[in-house]
Amino acid sequence: MTIQLPDATGGLRVYEPRTNPLAVTPGTPFTSRTVYSAAHVVADPFADVSPDSPAAVDWDATLAFRRHLWSHGLGVAEAMDTAQRGMGLDWAGAAELIRRSAAEARSVGGRIACGVGTDQLTGPASLAEVRAAYEEQLALVEESGARAILMASRALTAAAEGPADYLEVYGHLLRQATEPVILHWLGPMFDPALDGYWGSADLDAATDTFLEVIAAHPDKIDGIKVSLLDAQREIDLRRRLPDGVRCYTGDDFNYPELIAGDEQGFSHALLGIFDPLGPLAAQAVRVLDTGDVPGFRALLDPTVELSRHLFRTPTRFYKTGVVFLAWLAGHQSHFTMVGGLQSARSLPHFARAYELADGLGLFPDPKLAEERMRTLLALHGVTR
Repeated sequence: MTIQLPDATGGLRVYEPRTNPLAVTPGTPFTSRTVYSAAHVVADPFADVSPDSPAAVDWDATLAFRRHLWSHGLGVAEAMDTAQRGMGLDWAGAAELIRRSAAEARSVGGRIACGVGTDQLTGPASLAEVRAAYEEQLALVEESGARAILMASRALTAAAEGPADYLEVYGHLLRQATEPVILHWLGPMFDPALDGYWGSADLDAATDTFLEVIAAHPDKIDGIKVSLLDAQREIDLRRRLPDGVRCYTGDDFNYPELIAGDEQGFSHALLGIFDPLGPLAAQAVRVLDTGDVPGFRALLDPTVELSRHLFRTPTRFYKTGVVFLAWLAGHQSHFTMVGGLQSARSLPHFARAYELADGLGLFPDPKLAEERMRTLLALHGVTR
């Protein structure tokens, strides 16, 4: 049985879906790397809302997906940009997500870290207001029992006049934190409003400021997550980190080589692409735990083409592909997103994502994935 898939030229190509999924099973905890998957949220498809309405979340399906990730040994990075933070999920929704997911993590013994930002600020804000917004969110995450991830702030980008303001705000927050946090540097390819973060559009100068923050508070920093899609810059940065501060790669283009590492070190992982790759990624890390780097690369390298496709420009819309694959994989019953973001990618984009994911064996039930892909094609007028 074949399926006709549209391509970017307006034509159709024949694809033969695979009939067997990749064989993966939950296993022992990881020993060589700390690995988080940023996780998406499942919208409530029956909610009578508009794209501008507060997010309507299907909490049962959302928490079930987190249990799926935990069952394979992955940690969950909660309320991050993968969960449409600032792109459909407001602070009220994120706060509820953090409370529910942290409670679920405690019940199953899952690792969890949660995003702390300033997205309750909806207009221009002073530095004092930015600090207060961060403090409010940090308190909630710490009260939930989760590790905090200090996310990059659009409001801070707008309010800061230079590197000194970043040093002051982050220093204030780190002194307040009761447990070590993860610092998150999200590049403008993920969020254009973050251009010039750390006080400079020059990445070398921004890196120096970032490292100054870390050097002043190494005991308060568990690690850093770097999402700049620049492998060499991440390698250079991690080599300059103080002892005991981890580098969590957020590079969805170059993650296999960064996690594998070199003679001078390696990156742990906190990745949006591990949402659809969860079981396969977990299996690869367990191979790496044995010291088998070629075996790890043999499993993970073939996934890069799919990841680069999902994260292609405009990168911030990668969440649409992630949720699309979750629907095809049977993790949710529909392809609806908060904020109406299911419309952010084209039919040829979805077709290629399906083809690549199916080729990797990511769908537990390939027949279900094929049927759902055919439904989407028919809705768009592809009936052959």
